Amino acid sequence: MNEAPAVILVALGSNLHHPEYGNPLQTCEAALKALETTGLFPVRCSRWFETTPVPASEQPNFINAMVQLAPPAELSPETLLAELHGIEARFGRVRQHRNEARLLDLDIIDFNGLVTPPGRVPELPHRRMKERAFVLYPLRDIAPDWRHPNSGETIDSLIESLPEGQKIRALA
Repeated sequence: MNEAPAVILVALGSNLHHPEYGNPLQTCEAALKALETTGLFPVRCSRWFETTPVPASEQPNFINAMVQLAPPAELSPETLLAELHGIEARFGRVRQHRNEARLLDLDIIDFNGLVTPPGRVPELPHRRMKERAFVLYPLRDIAPDWRHPNSGETIDSLIESLPEGQKIRALA
């Protein structure tokens, strides 16, 4: 009997120029390559999107995408989070304030449909994903049939329910 393939979804984002990698798009592309160095191989990647900050602020716009990973079989959500934080640190990310501008942001959105209790790290599925166009539109790009593990809502339903004011456009 064949096992269902792993569905591990990670959001990528950047809105600051990186001194080594360049603009936010170049930084995110370098982060995709960095995933492979840790044994986390991208299976699919969405288009790149330019998005306004959430919550709205005077920060520069973000570049965002969603990637589906093919991880090693023994990978746990905690290990994946540690790997992602390690990549962010190698790119110079320092966490100081919530919702701040950042060189690189890597977030686990879904880990095989796992639902963890509130407050557990990582909290799965990502607790604020339903409120964020920069997560949902790229997710629909690579998993149009995806359903929220808690509610069962479709990706299209979640997009229709987004709060107003979030601007997003696919890059050519």
